[in-house]
Amino acid sequence: MAEEQDQSEKTEDATPRKLEQAREQGDVVYSPEVSAALSVMATALLAAVVLGPAAAELSRTLAAYVAGAHAYAVDSGSMRRLMADLVMVLVTTCALAAGGLGLAGLASRYLQDKPTFTAKRLQPSLDKIDPIKGFGRVFGKAALANFLKALAKVAVVGGALVWALWPSNAELETAAFLDLAALLALAQDRIVTLLIALAIAAAMIGAVDFIFARQSYLDRQKMSRRDLKDEMRQQEGDPVVRMRLRQIRMERAKGRMLQAMSQATVVVTNPTHYAVALRYKEGETPAPICLAKGVDEVALRIREKAQELDIPLVEDPPLARALFATAELDRAIPREHYEAVAKVIGFVLSLAQRRRLRTSRPNRAQ
Repeated sequence: MAEEQDQSEKTEDATPRKLEQAREQGDVVYSPEVSAALSVMATALLAAVVLGPAAAELSRTLAAYVAGAHAYAVDSGSMRRLMADLVMVLVTTCALAAGGLGLAGLASRYLQDKPTFTAKRLQPSLDKIDPIKGFGRVFGKAALANFLKALAKVAVVGGALVWALWPSNAELETAAFLDLAALLALAQDRIVTLLIALAIAAAMIGAVDFIFARQSYLDRQKMSRRDLKDEMRQQEGDPVVRMRLRQIRMERAKGRMLQAMSQATVVVTNPTHYAVALRYKEGETPAPICLAKGVDEVALRIREKAQELDIPLVEDPPLARALFATAELDRAIPREHYEAVAKVIGFVLSLAQRRRLRTSRPNRAQ
């Protein structure tokens, strides 16, 4: 009951970290039917490409020895040469078959999931020899599913064999009356047809089984909400490291604020504890935008940066505190502060206009 309850709590999809940990343990998506399908396909391809030339070469070698048997000396050297020729043909054929089947096996493994190498599956475990768990594996839901899958495989493969062999029933009955070359051609044709039918059936079975295997794997890797919280806590690491990362993020945010100060129109101050930098340009910004804000040390740095950039400082303690509490960075200030900020910006713009007038009068006098 406890295991079923724990499994019922696992309603969340597995995270990439969870899937990676399962892969490190050797638990991956794998369907043996995909491997069987690719092996049958490789065998059919080899039979279609290699079997004919190999059979022809073997028949030519045997026919040459049979037709000219009287011309060969029956001694140990001649027999060794005969056996060497036959073994060479057989070894070449077997090597090609082994290479093709080996490549099919590797492809079946790496096409289903990412490559992984682990020896944990080979480590001894008492669970593997536990009779109770073994009984559950033999008579459980998985065993019933495997039994039904085996029946389906027998039906599909049987139908493929009947489809491949039934139309050529008459040809098989007259095969005993054919000569060697015709018999070899008929055998190759029937074998290739039979393997192609088996490959089609195996591909269908492999595709369906892979879908079920993948879904079963994803269900097996599901996590509970507690598992998600534990994983997040592990990834965040030591509290000291988190505090350091938080400090780094704050420093970077301060740096971005100070860089944005070059576009500020006015800085509203407390005058010592709060500072809020605003930007407003008629026709460009529909409302004043908060570029930077801070308290105490950060406010001091904002004021120093404003003096460095020759940005006007306006002392308005209530407005500075209100903007610091409600305004968000890089966004327009709240509507309830429009009127107060408009007065401040109007005062700053009038001062700037007066300054321009004073600087332009000497030029006119000259």
